[in-house]
Order: sequence, then C-alpha cells, then structure tokens
Amino acid sequence: MTTTYWCERAALPDGIRDGVLVVVNDQGSIGAVSTAEHAPPWAYRLAGVVLPGFANAHSHAFHRALRGRTHVDGGTFWTWRDKMYALAMRLDPDRYFALARAVYAEMVVAGICLVGEFHYLHHAPDGSRYDDPNAMAEALRQAALDAGVRLSLLDTCYLTGGIDTPLTPEQQRFSDGSVDAWAERVAALRGDESMLVGLAVHSVRAVSRDDLVAIGAADPRRPLHVHLSEQAAENEACLEAYGRTPAELLAETGVLSERTTAVHATHLSTKDIELLGSSGTGVCFCPTTEADLADGIGPARELIDAGCPMSLGTDQNAVVDPLLEARALEHGERLRSGQRGRLRPAELVTTLTSAGHDSLGWTGGGRIAVGAPADLVAIRLDSPRTAGCAPDQLVLAATAADVHAVVSRGRIVARDGRHEQLGDVGRLLSEAIEGLLA
Repeated sequence: MTTTYWCERAALPDGIRDGVLVVVNDQGSIGAVSTAEHAPPWAYRLAGVVLPGFANAHSHAFHRALRGRTHVDGGTFWTWRDKMYALAMRLDPDRYFALARAVYAEMVVAGICLVGEFHYLHHAPDGSRYDDPNAMAEALRQAALDAGVRLSLLDTCYLTGGIDTPLTPEQQRFSDGSVDAWAERVAALRGDESMLVGLAVHSVRAVSRDDLVAIGAADPRRPLHVHLSEQAAENEACLEAYGRTPAELLAETGVLSERTTAVHATHLSTKDIELLGSSGTGVCFCPTTEADLADGIGPARELIDAGCPMSLGTDQNAVVDPLLEARALEHGERLRSGQRGRLRPAELVTTLTSAGHDSLGWTGGGRIAVGAPADLVAIRLDSPRTAGCAPDQLVLAATAADVHAVVSRGRIVARDGRHEQLGDVGRLLSEAIEGLLA
C-alpha cells in the first residue's frame, strides 16, 4: 500500500516547485515525484515549504543534560569539559537510553531524520566492560528506534588523555585500551535498516600517530569522522609533538579521504584547507556549539571552494535547531568577512540535508527524489517568523518552531512540535535529566 503526500511547495533537486506529489512505496522510499496544482483527495496535504529530512552529522546526545547549566562562571572549553566528564560518570545503559531517547525525540520534532552519534561513552565509569561490551551502543540503537530517527553510530577510538598523556580517571570509560581491542568491539556491532555502524577518531590528542595509521587503513566502506582543530591548544600540542598541524598529521597517516568528515575544522592554515579539499574530506561545522564554547569561526567558504562537502551538527546539543545551525553558518561567514550571501540559501539547504546524509554513509538520502528515503520536513510560511518570506529564502528566516510536520520513511513522526509516539518532548527531557546533575 502506497502513501501520497501533496506538498504546497517542495525543494526538489532543481529548486523550489509548487504542487509536488510524493508517492511513498512499501519500503518507505520515494517511488514517484510529480506535480499537481491541487491536492488529490487521497493525498496528505503538507502546507508551506517542504524540505528533505535534515541530517544531524555530529551529536553527543548526553551533553544535552548540560544545557543552561554552564554559563555562570564563564570559563573555557576546558572548564566546560570538566562538567561534561562529571555528567558522563553518572550514566549507565538505562540512564543513557532514557536521555538519548528524549534528545532524539527533540531532534525529530525539529525535522531531523538522521543523526550521527559520535559515541565514546563505551564502558562502566571505572573503565570495566559491561557484560555486553556494546551495552551503551545498544542503548543508543534502541533510543533512536523509539524516537523514529535513523542512526549512524560513529564508534569512537579514544586511547589517551592527550598527546603522550595517560587517561584521567574520568576518561577510563571512553577507552578500549588499544586500537585492536577497539576494532574487535566495533566488529561485534551489526547495522540494520535503521542503524549504520561507522568509525571515528576522537582527535589527534586521543589517538597516537601509529594508531591513526591503523584506523586510516580500516574498513574503507564505513564513514570515518574525527574532531579536528576545534581548539588552538590542540594545534599547538600537535605541532610541538609531531612538527605538524592536526590536518597534516591526519593526511600523513591516511585518515583524510572522501569517506572522512572533519568535525569543527575551526583553526586551519591555508595548507590545512588545501589538504582537506584535495583529499575530498568532508567538514561538519557545529555553529551553535562553536559559539557556545567560544571555539571560534571556521573558514566555511574556503573549505567548500577547496572541494570539501559541508554538513552541520548540533554537537553538545545546547541548541537543537537545524535551521538555526544553517543560519549561524552564514552569519559566521558574514561576521568574519564583512560580506553577505557567502552561502546561498540553496547551499544552506544542502548542508542540512544531502551533504549530511552522504557524510553519515546514507548516500542518496536527504533529497526529494525517486529512490531516496521518504523523509520530509514541512515548514510554515505563515508564522510570526516566516510570514512574507520568499519560499526560496525560508532557511534564513524559519526556526524549528515553524516545523509543523515531519515524515520519516513515509510515516508522520511529529506534528506541531509534538512527537507522535512519545508525546510531549519537554516532559520526556525533564524526566530523563532529573537526578543526573547535582
């Protein structure tokens, strides 16, 4: 049995079009796309502008519990990290599941149909393994299933507390002890129709040069993500230890490639940009996190022009609003360059949709096209934020509050900010976070 959606306007690969019919097949994929001036009686009507489902290419779900709790004393990325470690120590598989399910539900009502979870919370707080060594990963799998979002689990190798520095007690649960032990644990994870298993390097601080070589040569079929040059201090430490920037070290060890996505990529040299672009490495900016942690503004336009596909992530989930991430990407470019329109609205939509899907290994998704997953995000054109807005510039005006319907694999999963299966997301989040923080 097929389902048909009639979109008042929809973002097709060749631009915004009026009266678009999207037919969903039994597999939850788009079987046909056509136009019709009026909605047929059998079609479900989606008003406003319909975009392809959003992809959140970089998330740490558990960081969401810190929202609104880290601003009193100012501080730095490093003082924020201490609070994050304290939170991590309180999580077990059950609490992790409850928190991640609520966070993923928050993402769904904002239009996110695919999330890349940069997962390094592997073991018990003292570093010992659970009976199921992947219990924390399985908690994320179930959380995503319950929330109705597809998941790319980016299982992260994390072996040292810094370059030539042992792990702190708080970091023990992140580590498998060796790259071989990490690879063996990851090999036991199995993907399915809703979860893809990918790989990640936490950073050049957490993985040695020799181990980077091993990871760079690992399964080339899987997406590979890595935190890169988020902090100037990371660059300084890498230069002191190796005589190379982090990007140069990743290039030398074979980590940079078309399957790789460099997350943040904030503090880059001209040579770094050339290395990323010439290797076809993607980049994922997380503008609201980079602003919240005072990380800096990365060279988005230069990276895109060098040949790097650009995606977006919510990272610490201080904000879960893909439209704000896209707008912040353009605003960052304006602030650092003094020029408007550094990224066209259509480019911003690409960062939200198809580029993120490709980065996370779901190639062909994030598009309203035959064969793609039937993921649709309907955005109002009559809200206080969007009234009078030109449809093709909606991404520069709307927020998640304007998302009135979300379709995932052909099924409506959220309407007007409420999750169809899990209900009130605010209540769900409050219950999951209660008791986690003193």
